[in-house]
Amino acid sequence: MRSRLTVLSGPSGVGKGTVVAAVRRLYPHVWVSVSCTTRAPRPGETDGVEYRFLDRAEFAAMIESNELLEHAAFAGNLYGTPSAPVYQRLEIGVPTLLEIELQGARQVRASMPQAQLVFLAPPSWEELERRLAGRGSESAEVIAARLAIAQGEMDARNDFDAVIVNDDVERAAQELVRLIERVCHTG
Repeated sequence: MRSRLTVLSGPSGVGKGTVVAAVRRLYPHVWVSVSCTTRAPRPGETDGVEYRFLDRAEFAAMIESNELLEHAAFAGNLYGTPSAPVYQRLEIGVPTLLEIELQGARQVRASMPQAQLVFLAPPSWEELERRLAGRGSESAEVIAARLAIAQGEMDARNDFDAVIVNDDVERAAQELVRLIERVCHTG
Protein backbone atom coordinates (compact mmCIF):
# COMPACT_ATOMS: atom_id res chain seq x y z
CA MET A 1 0.00 0.00 0.00
CA ARG A 2 1.60 3.23 -1.18
CA SER A 3 1.49 6.24 1.09
CA ARG A 4 1.04 9.90 0.15
CA LEU A 5 3.84 12.34 0.85
CA THR A 6 3.15 15.25 3.22
CA VAL A 7 5.30 18.39 2.93
CA LEU A 8 5.54 20.90 5.79
CA SER A 9 6.70 24.37 4.83
CA GLY A 10 6.49 27.90 6.14
CA PRO A 11 8.62 30.94 6.78
CA SER A 12 11.98 30.74 8.48
CA GLY A 13 11.57 30.96 12.25
CA VAL A 14 7.97 29.70 12.32
CA GLY A 15 9.03 26.58 14.24
CA LYS A 16 9.03 23.90 11.55
CA GLY A 17 11.96 22.10 13.20
CA THR A 18 10.36 22.30 16.63
CA VAL A 19 7.03 20.91 15.38
CA VAL A 20 8.83 18.14 13.48
CA ALA A 21 10.83 17.26 16.62
CA ALA A 22 7.50 16.91 18.47
CA VAL A 23 6.18 14.67 15.67
CA ARG A 24 9.30 12.50 15.96
CA ARG A 25 8.88 12.25 19.73
CA LEU A 26 5.09 11.76 19.92
CA TYR A 27 4.45 9.84 16.68
CA PRO A 28 7.48 7.65 15.93
CA HIS A 29 5.54 5.77 13.21
CA VAL A 30 5.80 8.88 10.99
CA TRP A 31 9.06 8.85 9.03
CA VAL A 32 10.67 12.28 8.72
CA SER A 33 13.06 12.78 5.84
CA VAL A 34 16.44 14.25 6.76
CA SER A 35 17.36 17.04 4.35
CA CYS A 36 20.87 17.96 3.29
CA THR A 37 22.27 21.45 3.77
CA THR A 38 25.48 23.38 3.27
CA ARG A 39 24.85 25.59 6.31
CA ALA A 40 26.75 25.07 9.53
CA PRO A 41 25.03 23.16 12.34
CA ARG A 42 23.29 25.28 14.96
CA PRO A 43 23.98 24.56 18.64
CA GLY A 44 22.42 21.20 19.58
CA GLU A 45 22.01 19.96 16.00
CA THR A 46 23.43 16.55 15.11
CA ASP A 47 24.53 15.46 11.64
CA GLY A 48 22.04 12.94 10.29
CA VAL A 49 19.29 13.92 12.75
CA GLU A 50 18.14 17.46 11.94
CA TYR A 51 20.14 17.65 8.69
CA ARG A 52 22.96 15.97 6.81
CA PHE A 53 25.59 18.70 6.79
CA LEU A 54 27.49 18.72 3.49
CA ASP A 55 30.04 20.94 1.83
CA ARG A 56 29.13 22.60 -1.48
CA ALA A 57 31.05 20.04 -3.57
CA GLU A 58 29.15 17.12 -1.97
CA PHE A 59 25.86 18.92 -2.51
CA ALA A 60 26.71 19.71 -6.15
CA ALA A 61 27.55 16.05 -6.73
CA MET A 62 24.09 15.03 -5.45
CA ILE A 63 22.44 17.51 -7.82
CA GLU A 64 24.58 16.29 -10.73
CA SER A 65 23.68 12.64 -10.10
CA ASN A 66 19.95 13.49 -9.75
CA GLU A 67 19.79 12.22 -6.15
CA LEU A 68 17.58 15.05 -4.83
CA LEU A 69 13.78 15.21 -4.92
CA GLU A 70 14.07 18.98 -4.57
CA HIS A 71 16.76 21.52 -3.81
CA ALA A 72 16.87 25.24 -3.20
CA ALA A 73 19.17 28.06 -2.22
CA PHE A 74 18.04 29.91 0.89
CA ALA A 75 19.82 32.62 2.92
CA GLY A 76 23.14 31.85 1.23
CA ASN A 77 23.00 28.09 1.81
CA LEU A 78 21.78 25.09 -0.18
CA TYR A 79 19.09 22.68 1.02
CA GLY A 80 17.80 19.50 -0.58
CA THR A 81 15.91 16.25 0.00
CA PRO A 82 17.52 12.92 -0.96
CA SER A 83 14.91 11.17 -3.11
CA ALA A 84 15.69 7.45 -2.64
CA PRO A 85 14.73 7.20 1.07
CA VAL A 86 11.48 9.12 0.44
CA TYR A 87 10.39 6.85 -2.41
CA GLN A 88 11.35 3.74 -0.42
CA ARG A 89 9.14 4.75 2.55
CA LEU A 90 6.21 5.77 0.35
CA GLU A 91 6.36 2.50 -1.59
CA ILE A 92 5.91 0.41 1.57
CA GLY A 93 3.16 2.64 2.99
CA VAL A 94 5.06 4.45 5.73
CA PRO A 95 3.60 7.89 6.63
CA THR A 96 6.27 10.22 5.23
CA LEU A 97 6.95 13.87 6.08
CA LEU A 98 9.28 16.44 4.52
CA GLU A 99 10.17 19.70 6.26
CA ILE A 100 11.35 22.07 3.53
CA GLU A 101 11.31 25.68 2.38
CA LEU A 102 8.68 27.13 0.02
CA GLN A 103 10.84 26.87 -3.12
CA GLY A 104 11.38 23.16 -2.45
CA ALA A 105 7.68 22.61 -1.68
CA ARG A 106 6.84 24.07 -5.09
CA GLN A 107 9.30 21.68 -6.76
CA VAL A 108 7.71 18.72 -4.96
CA ARG A 109 4.24 19.92 -6.06
CA ALA A 110 5.45 20.05 -9.67
CA SER A 111 6.99 16.56 -9.62
CA MET A 112 4.45 14.90 -7.25
CA PRO A 113 1.10 16.69 -7.66
CA GLN A 114 -0.55 14.17 -5.32
CA ALA A 115 1.64 15.30 -2.38
CA GLN A 116 -0.13 17.11 0.45
CA LEU A 117 1.38 20.55 1.17
CA VAL A 118 0.89 21.93 4.69
CA PHE A 119 1.80 25.53 5.58
CA LEU A 120 2.96 26.26 9.13
CA ALA A 121 2.06 29.83 10.04
CA PRO A 122 3.11 31.94 13.03
CA PRO A 123 0.44 33.23 15.40
CA SER A 124 1.45 36.77 14.35
CA TRP A 125 4.13 38.62 12.37
CA GLU A 126 5.52 40.05 15.62
CA GLU A 127 5.95 36.54 17.02
CA LEU A 128 7.82 35.47 13.89
CA GLU A 129 10.20 38.43 14.27
CA ARG A 130 10.75 37.55 17.94
CA ARG A 131 11.48 33.89 17.15
CA LEU A 132 14.01 34.74 14.44
CA ALA A 133 15.84 37.24 16.63
CA GLY A 134 15.72 34.84 19.60
CA ARG A 135 17.73 32.16 17.82
CA GLY A 136 20.90 34.14 18.47
CA SER A 137 22.67 32.25 15.68
CA GLU A 138 22.42 34.81 12.88
CA SER A 139 23.46 38.41 12.22
CA ALA A 140 20.97 41.27 12.03
CA GLU A 141 21.51 41.32 8.24
CA VAL A 142 20.61 37.61 7.90
CA ILE A 143 17.54 38.07 10.11
CA ALA A 144 16.41 41.05 8.00
CA ALA A 145 16.88 38.99 4.82
CA ARG A 146 14.92 36.07 6.31
CA LEU A 147 12.08 38.44 7.30
CA ALA A 148 11.92 39.89 3.80
CA ILE A 149 11.68 36.37 2.35
CA ALA A 150 9.16 35.39 5.04
CA GLN A 151 6.75 38.10 3.89
CA GLY A 152 6.62 36.56 0.43
CA GLU A 153 6.25 33.10 1.94
CA MET A 154 3.31 34.24 4.06
CA ASP A 155 1.65 35.51 0.88
CA ALA A 156 1.95 31.99 -0.62
CA ARG A 157 -0.02 30.23 2.13
CA ASN A 158 -3.09 29.96 -0.12
CA ASP A 159 -1.10 27.68 -2.47
CA PHE A 160 -1.13 24.98 0.24
CA ASP A 161 -3.67 22.26 0.95
CA ALA A 162 -3.85 23.07 4.67
CA VAL A 163 -2.61 25.73 7.11
CA ILE A 164 -1.63 25.06 10.72
CA VAL A 165 -0.97 27.96 13.09
CA ASN A 166 1.98 27.21 15.36
CA ASP A 167 0.72 28.76 18.58
CA ASP A 168 1.24 25.53 20.57
CA VAL A 169 3.88 23.04 19.42
CA GLU A 170 2.19 19.83 20.60
CA ARG A 171 -1.20 20.87 19.22
CA ALA A 172 0.41 21.78 15.89
CA ALA A 173 2.20 18.38 15.82
CA GLN A 174 -1.10 16.59 16.56
CA GLU A 175 -2.90 18.49 13.81
CA LEU A 176 -0.09 17.70 11.35
CA VAL A 177 -0.18 13.99 12.16
CA ARG A 178 -3.98 13.94 11.76
CA LEU A 179 -3.51 15.36 8.26
CA ILE A 180 -0.75 12.83 7.48
CA GLU A 181 -2.84 9.90 8.68
CA ARG A 182 -5.91 11.11 6.81
CA VAL A 183 -4.04 11.07 3.48
CA CYS A 184 -2.46 7.71 4.29
CA HIS A 185 -5.86 6.14 4.77
CA THR A 186 -7.72 7.91 1.96
CA GLY A 187 -4.90 8.70 -0.50
